[in-house]
Amino acid sequence: MLGKICSFIILALLIILPVKSNAGEFGSVDVSGFIGIETRIFTQNPRWEDQDSGAELSVIFNPEFHYQTQDCNHQFSFIPFYRKDSRDEARTHFDVREAYWLWIGDEWEVLTGINKVFWGTAESRHLVNIINQSDNVENLDGEDYLGQPMINIGTQRDWGRIDLYVLPGFRERTFSGSDGRFRAVVPVDTKNAIFESSVNEKHIDFATRYSHYFGDWDVGAFYFYGTGREPRLIANTNATKFIPNYDLIHQTGIDVQYTNDSWLWKFEGIAREGQGKAFIAAVGGFEYTFYQVFNTYSDIGVLAEYQYDGRTREAPFTASDQDLFTGIRWAANDIQDTQILGGFNIDTSTHEIFYNIEAQRRIGDNYDLELSARFFAGSSANEDVYAFERDDYIQIRFARYF
Repeated sequence: MLGKICSFIILALLIILPVKSNAGEFGSVDVSGFIGIETRIFTQNPRWEDQDSGAELSVIFNPEFHYQTQDCNHQFSFIPFYRKDSRDEARTHFDVREAYWLWIGDEWEVLTGINKVFWGTAESRHLVNIINQSDNVENLDGEDYLGQPMINIGTQRDWGRIDLYVLPGFRERTFSGSDGRFRAVVPVDTKNAIFESSVNEKHIDFATRYSHYFGDWDVGAFYFYGTGREPRLIANTNATKFIPNYDLIHQTGIDVQYTNDSWLWKFEGIAREGQGKAFIAAVGGFEYTFYQVFNTYSDIGVLAEYQYDGRTREAPFTASDQDLFTGIRWAANDIQDTQILGGFNIDTSTHEIFYNIEAQRRIGDNYDLELSARFFAGSSANEDVYAFERDDYIQIRFARYF
């Protein structure tokens, strides 16, 4: 089956490559994206009996289609995503990351369709990024998101930007299957999720955001009401599965970034009501960059952030409740865009540690090689990440961009 998927993707790639870019009186079309092969090599046997061990292979197809009219008033975007995994059926999935129409006027913009919206400034945790649902089967770092149906009306003025969001159609969080890695003692039953709203996943959510810059300061503030993207996981009656419970929440938050020469200071904070007892959470820190070190073109950035989460142990998974993150980012600033980021999170109360390394380098004009490694240490049986402690892995992705 995996071979058939690879053949289909290669055929599709050969078909779309000739229409890379096209311009004329009717506007311009651009086709880009990538096809990739990815392997994860787990360094330890799994903790739970029904989990697979050894290497895991995936193929990924992520094309991007963009169209813009000649007057630039109308834009259309379509970005599908498909992964075929050799082991975990839950990780084999298709999603539409973007499929929208955008109208741009003199003072107003209107977007309707499926889109991804990113808010925030922090490196180690994206607290304020509430619009899109996390695609958990893709990665543990919270950097991958499912496409969200929306109507977005925005205006940019001298005093800042205002965005209003109407969000129909809730996307449930993805979780590893029973035989997949990064799984709790029992799997999550995604087919029987429970919603606080009487219309379940059909509840219409709302959000608004203000953003602006004041000299060296970039500031954003938002309000969200709707179904929370982060479920509470509650065991079923015979404790064989976790059932996701999605609550209606009110959430407000701010994100701030201050730039001063080589310093970059970052802060994100939220207050949430409706998911148990009201709580606040925050993440903040800095990045300092040493430019052209050792008389080369390379830059080295030193990062440090502190994470706080005021929830109790009965709340959803809160691995970043009192964590300190430190890291180093090296950018070669070469033609191949070589970069390495390494760091770790340590829980200041339990001393659990999560190590993370990411490296990337282009090969020629169209190929890209990525290496990532993640390791867990120091957890005990009553801690959140204990279930993942044997899921240390090294991942390699080789992609052909077009």
